[in-house]
Parts: sequence; C-alpha cells; structure tokens
Amino acid sequence: MQRKLLDILACPMDKHYPLEMLEFSVREPDVVVNGILLCSQCGRYYPIIDEIPVMLPDNLRNKKEDIGFLEKWGSRLPESVVRGGKPWNLTG
Repeated sequence: MQRKLLDILACPMDKHYPLEMLEFSVREPDVVVNGILLCSQCGRYYPIIDEIPVMLPDNLRNKKEDIGFLEKWGSRLPESVVRGGKPWNLTG
C-alpha cells in the first residue's frame, strides 16, 4: 500500500478519518507490504496484506483470515487489537 493512500482512507463502518497505520514490513520507502490500519473511534482494524488494505465492512470480512492475521502478527499489535479488536479478536 502506498503510504500516501493514508491521506484519503476512512473507516468503512463509521467514516472516521484519519486512520492510524502500523507497518510490519515495507518495500521501498513508500510502500507498506504488511501492516494494519486502526480506527481509534470504533476499535476496528483493517489488515494490509501483500500491499493491499483489506477494508471491508464487518459482514463481508473473513473471520478465518482475520484470526490468522492476528495470530501471525500478534506480537507486533497493540493489546487492544489482539484482545478487543473488532470484528474479531483472539479472546474467543
């Protein structure tokens, strides 16, 4: 994902802007390969996987993929996302 996209992205659920971005791996200075977008207003997270931000509303998200993302990157995520992120988290 190009870093400059952060300037135009808003949460698809509550339209909050701006979103916070955490980067896990980058390619070139301006391209985030893996990371996460966080909405501070509603507590939702949106994974960035292979440069693509997965910004779907709750009813279109894949629980298995989201849980796999949390398990893979959990050590680099805030506890609020791992234990209380929406729509899925690792607390069950």
